[in-house]
Amino acid sequence: MPLALLALAVGAFGIGTTEFVMMGLLPDVADDLHVSIPTAGHLVSAYALGVVIGAPLLAALTARMSRRTVLIGLMALFVAGNALSAFAPGYDSLLAARFLSGLPHGAFFGVGAVVATAMVPPECKARSVSLMFLGLTVANVAGVPVATLMGQHLGWRATFLGVSAIGIAAIAALALLIPADRVAAPRTGLRGELAALRSLPVWLALGTTVAGFGALFAAYSYVTPMLTDSAGFAEGSVTVLLALFGVGATAGNLVGGRLADHSLRGTLFGGLVSLVVVLGLFPLLMSTQWSAALAVILLGAAAFITGSPLQLMVMEKASAAPSLASSANQAAFNLANAGGAWIGGLALAAGFGVTSPALAGAGLAVLGLGVAGVAYAVDRRRVPAGGRERVIATHVPQEAEALHR
Repeated sequence: MPLALLALAVGAFGIGTTEFVMMGLLPDVADDLHVSIPTAGHLVSAYALGVVIGAPLLAALTARMSRRTVLIGLMALFVAGNALSAFAPGYDSLLAARFLSGLPHGAFFGVGAVVATAMVPPECKARSVSLMFLGLTVANVAGVPVATLMGQHLGWRATFLGVSAIGIAAIAALALLIPADRVAAPRTGLRGELAALRSLPVWLALGTTVAGFGALFAAYSYVTPMLTDSAGFAEGSVTVLLALFGVGATAGNLVGGRLADHSLRGTLFGGLVSLVVVLGLFPLLMSTQWSAALAVILLGAAAFITGSPLQLMVMEKASAAPSLASSANQAAFNLANAGGAWIGGLALAAGFGVTSPALAGAGLAVLGLGVAGVAYAVDRRRVPAGGRERVIATHVPQEAEALHR
């Protein structure tokens, strides 16, 4: 694995930290800006909205630029957004700054995935993507807890200054380690990039992401009341337990990357089946403290096994515009975040019990399996008899591209 992947992982670490740390800082921000906690919660939504809008938009607008330049520019925008968050004089300005911070998120992961796969041989592509995402999962283990403690002791503004410093370190790493001569973007133009998203297989891959990760967030969004009300943990123990989720996610991400290099679709199906099983067993696992802790680890592992396969699947199906498609997959991930939390909340509000969001998530995972099955059937019809399905291709002959349009 090339050292340049470290630069991508540092950027991913900063992005993962700023994305999830706001949940732990909401009470402090609400008190300081004199707003209610539900109103402060809109800061989380503003970031997610920035991701959904910025991911495909920035990837499309920068399609004709060097990917090294694009990555550095996106991280500079990330630093600016977090610095503005630190110095925001009021709630409205902080809301705008959080939206700005979210804009480069999806495009960074999208373009970064293309850069990562371009620097390794074909048999290591999924592993290279998983190493980039390693920064995101490690952020849940170390970055978010440390940033939350910093905000609680030094003030929430110090947290965003700290995240800005991580972004500056990432810019330096990208400038030093990403080889400019090996990452020039294909000059397909904006119209060519957008045309690549008209493919049914691309939308089926994106649909699998929305359903699969929606299953995760249906349960994870309400894991704190499950741990306290069902498993009987004290509220002070939840932070440690959420770090265990990060440990599971990190392990699942690394395992998924290795397995996907051998069988992309097999790893995807296996991960989704594992997610169905884990979520289906959640009510039982939440009955004791030791099994609840195990459930949190397994949830992270089962969900993130599918991360690298889904990213590569989308890039494969839109081989003429891998950056845009990969960025769109990050937008789909954030739609899954919002949609999964909403569906889990419906189950909870309906009075089905504190662990009911996990069962709703299991239903979404089954839906994801169904969409993945339809995608497989469509691919089987498109691949000629005796042909072989590609793992990934960012530069393919024109006739091979036609098979996936």
